[in-house]
Amino acid sequence: MAGVGVKLKRIYEKKSIAANVLGIGYSVIITVAPVLFIVASVWVMENALGFADESYLTRDLFSSVILYIFIFSLLAVHLLFSPVLSRFVQDAIFEERYGDVMPCYQVGLLLTLLFGCIPGAVFSLWVHFAGGVEAGFVFLGYCGYTAMIFVLYSMVYLSVCKDYERISLFFLIGMAAACLCALLLRYGLHVEVTYSLLSALAVGFLLIGILEYTALKNYFPENSGQYKLVFVYCKKWWKLMASNFFYVLGLYIHNFVFWSHETRSVVAKSFICNQNYDMATYIAIFTNISTLIIFISSVEMNFNKKYKAYSEAVIGGKWGDIDAAGSRMFRQLSEELLNLVRLQFIITVTVYLLCVVILPQLGFAGSIMRIYPCLAAGFFILFIMYAAMHFLYYFNDFAGAVLTAAGFCAVTFLGSVLSMGLSETWYGLGIVLGAFAGWTLAYARLRWIERNLSTYTFCEGTMLRREDREKPDGKVYDRKTAMMSEGEGKGDGA
Repeated sequence: MAGVGVKLKRIYEKKSIAANVLGIGYSVIITVAPVLFIVASVWVMENALGFADESYLTRDLFSSVILYIFIFSLLAVHLLFSPVLSRFVQDAIFEERYGDVMPCYQVGLLLTLLFGCIPGAVFSLWVHFAGGVEAGFVFLGYCGYTAMIFVLYSMVYLSVCKDYERISLFFLIGMAAACLCALLLRYGLHVEVTYSLLSALAVGFLLIGILEYTALKNYFPENSGQYKLVFVYCKKWWKLMASNFFYVLGLYIHNFVFWSHETRSVVAKSFICNQNYDMATYIAIFTNISTLIIFISSVEMNFNKKYKAYSEAVIGGKWGDIDAAGSRMFRQLSEELLNLVRLQFIITVTVYLLCVVILPQLGFAGSIMRIYPCLAAGFFILFIMYAAMHFLYYFNDFAGAVLTAAGFCAVTFLGSVLSMGLSETWYGLGIVLGAFAGWTLAYARLRWIERNLSTYTFCEGTMLRREDREKPDGKVYDRKTAMMSEGEGKGDGA
């Protein structure tokens, strides 16, 4: 994320109100702009095509398809392989092995498509035969799902390349093309509304993916053919895969639990969801999403400096310099977490009050607003835990990250199962308990690293490169060998 920090530093160096606003705006663009473009385009297309005039069953089916496309494409891309692939690309760029990037991309894309598309195809067949949904509708939904996997996967590589502005630009172009395509299909070719929407989204997603792939190909035109290295990395960094697996699963597992609740809805005997709980979840995430912006802006601006100073001291400094740099680094880490909590609390409370006042007037009332407060508190803690996990990654404490994510996932699941028997107000208790458990574990690991920083860095850490070599002989002095060497030396002299 160093590329973000450099640009933000240039913005904030001006030290003005306008610069601060511009810095926050830039952070917003690189974090949430793609999501905003998709949401805005879907809203525009639905209003332009008269989606509200369709039957309730049709609208419910379309909404379910869109929901499943986004949830399960995210799971397909980020559940297993993406963190290891990101690590591989980062190391390849750092070591200037640029030819290894495209083999990584191709192997990862194949694995991701196999992991995501095969279950998606099986589910699509079920929707058609068991749910009675038209084959054309199912096919378009599956195309949109596959295209979204392609988009999210390619997005991982462009993020590693720090090309955040281009990612946002590609999403803007793709969603604009989707809107034009929907209008053409509906009013030019007189295609049904839902078919026009699904076709347009599939075309838009595919265009974004192609643009991302083209940009990546321009960055890395060479191909070394070292495909086996990717599998070696997966074996080497399995803890990174495990931590990411439990974290991403924990983000959705409480929703999956409530999909089995009596308040759930089933569309076409296939699509299961809990509309009130899912909507309350989305609003809660929106309430706390600014944490990501603050984290990128602050950590990249401040903590990176202290971490770099400590790394340089370890490589070439004296013990006093190393100890002082380590102390400054952890003081900055603590300050970053405290500032994050303070600012996020103010923002969360403000957004929460606005949501309580405004959302009921927009039709979000009743059960949604009763579930929302507990979920908002849960995601507040969750994003703080997320920041702490990233600090663990800074210190290569993957065991701590696995423990944190696994604890978060397990407690969230158990808490969600428990909360189903409570009133609506406490439905979000699972995410609250899970996030708090994860935060406690992450904080405990950070404190342990701080107390044992020297031991961890020089004996257990990976800041210094390790190599496997033969163990030296334990014998310090061999008299016989020495005498023979002396005799040979005298003989040569004679």
